[in-house]
Amino acid sequence: MGLDPKLLEIIVCPQCHGALLPVETSEGGELTCQGECQLRYPVRDGIPVLLVDEASK
Repeated sequence: MGLDPKLLEIIVCPQCHGALLPVETSEGGELTCQGECQLRYPVRDGIPVLLVDEASK
């Protein structure tokens, strides 16, 4: 996925402020919230899209 490890240390879920776990997918990747909301945020061209409207359950 190519995300900087330092970036992953500081970004959190915009919905519940939970930690985000990077997961490889066939579309490139996503960041899955480990908090209570469990939303999945897409990663497009190596850039996390941390918009609640773009997230999926």
